[in-house]
Amino acid sequence: MEMWTNPRRNQVLDTILLLGIVLVLIDTKGVESRKYSASLTDFGGVGDGVTSNTEAFQAAIFNLSQYASDGGSLLFVPPGKWLTGSFNLTSHFTLYIHKDATLLASQDESEWAVIDPLPSYGRGRDADGGRYISLIFGTNLTDVVITGDNGTIDGQGVTWWDKFHKGELKYTRPYLIEIMYSDEVQISNLTLMNSPSWNVHPVYSSNVVVQGLTILAPVTSPNTDGINPDSCTKTRIEDCYIVSGDDCVAVKSGWDEYGIKFGMPTKQLVIRRLTCISPFSAVIALGSEMSGGIEDVRAEDITGINSESGVRIKTAVGRGNYVKDIYVRGMTMNTMKMVFWMAGNYGSHPDNDYDPNAIPVIQNINFRDIIAENVTMAARLEGIPGHPFSGICISNATIGLTQKPKKIQWNCTEIAGVSSNVTPQPCNLLTDQGPDNACNFPEDSFPNPKESK
Repeated sequence: MEMWTNPRRNQVLDTILLLGIVLVLIDTKGVESRKYSASLTDFGGVGDGVTSNTEAFQAAIFNLSQYASDGGSLLFVPPGKWLTGSFNLTSHFTLYIHKDATLLASQDESEWAVIDPLPSYGRGRDADGGRYISLIFGTNLTDVVITGDNGTIDGQGVTWWDKFHKGELKYTRPYLIEIMYSDEVQISNLTLMNSPSWNVHPVYSSNVVVQGLTILAPVTSPNTDGINPDSCTKTRIEDCYIVSGDDCVAVKSGWDEYGIKFGMPTKQLVIRRLTCISPFSAVIALGSEMSGGIEDVRAEDITGINSESGVRIKTAVGRGNYVKDIYVRGMTMNTMKMVFWMAGNYGSHPDNDYDPNAIPVIQNINFRDIIAENVTMAARLEGIPGHPFSGICISNATIGLTQKPKKIQWNCTEIAGVSSNVTPQPCNLLTDQGPDNACNFPEDSFPNPKESK
């Protein structure tokens, strides 16, 4: 296959840049400085919504992979509807999806390979054993970009949801995007919809940017989490709009004894300018699979609308490790069941071999500058008997209640902490420090992933 070099390469890049993409949102290394470029149609792609393009994607990326050490490459998906099964990415590579292009996930299970369960989970989430590979998958990569000018990836998840509800799945459902064991990952400026399960899953990776995504799923669809950083270091999630059947952002690090053994925490995570609608789940969840540890998380400028809870910590006996050094600032919420929720009895386990002595430590959890309206209950904070969640701080929080609120607004057991300038009055386990005692929100000290290359 002759590659697009010089005039042909410049032509496709000019086309991309003329689309009005704001390159400040993504690393320009991912678009304008790739040395080689090609279009999916050069490899037999047909964008009619009917013809399978799995082989075209696989052939294109295989061909482009030869340029990983020679300036990198870009695969352009032009306008059309591109039906495809799973395909694997390569290093120093950009997948660019035109604004009028839609990737349609195949509903033919033969186009989805079955791969091993994640080592930090020990089994699939839907069923014992393996799991279907994600639609867009990559492992052991460096410098990979999935982007566009709001192109669409449609997981066509209805068939998968039906099989899940009927108990007909032999393996765990696929995700839309999963990148494993990789460094310098960017996923930006796309619309993701109708995922079979989780949408974006960076796992065992570092220097990850997830930015400018619109993620849409029916609010009753099962486990359609938006963005799930999992055992990752130095991750930024920014400027995303998510409507989900599950948590909009779920921070994870492995499940019970498998996560403890694997021992890779999620840390140095920043979440900014997130808008979430999730009537049956959280805007941001920490856990419940947190057995590698979660630490050093900052979330600010967060908007929650018609969601079950603002920030929820989910853990249980057997999880082990910790959730610590969590800082939340500037949340605005409307029509919420709860604002704050911590649960030490979230008891889902992969098997019966978990360690009952593996008690998770929850400490140094900080919330400040919170405004919420039309709320049913302010907080449900439930630690583990004999092992209280400690170092909780809530300051400058004003919670307006619905016309039919719960009689008890603060349900607190096995916790310890402080509060300042909070309405309605918190429980006695959050000692009132008086006005003007703001909770901590230290600035992050780790560099922007784009600056650390």
